Amino acid sequence: MRRAIALIIAAALGACDDMSVQPKQKVYSPLVGPAKTPLDTVEFLESPAPPPNVTLALLERGQDRYRIYCTPCHSELGDGRGMIAQRGFPSPPSYNSDRLRQAPVQHFYDVITNGQGVMYSFADRVQPPDRWAIAAYIRALQRSQIATSSDINSHQWRELQ
Repeated sequence: MRRAIALIIAAALGACDDMSVQPKQKVYSPLVGPAKTPLDTVEFLESPAPPPNVTLALLERGQDRYRIYCTPCHSELGDGRGMIAQRGFPSPPSYNSDRLRQAPVQHFYDVITNGQGVMYSFADRVQPPDRWAIAAYIRALQRSQIATSSDINSHQWRELQ
């Protein structure tokens, strides 16, 4: 019996492949050139790109991406009452809380990138420009929840009527 077990173990270990003979591109190949750097790679001591200027196109893109990735948990209003939370999962904080109203836009970008609490990272799903767009939309969403008619100037008011 021991001999049979020893033979099985020897056969299993003998089947292991030496990974050094697998096809791969090393750091530099004279035929191909340097290996491609993965997307979203930040060099050591290099900071990511700063947030873009807020435009209508950026907010529309942010709204679109927010609806895809964020509303299941955060809801359309950002109050943390999305379908996932209604099904018994922990509710995310409301964007309308004082703490998140005072948070810089970078905070939302960082949370999308790295995750926080029970929220996992979306870095592999949402590209950096879209993270900035979502963060800008969250800020606009926050402002829309406390807006009053006095925040609209007379020209904008005429356009609404």
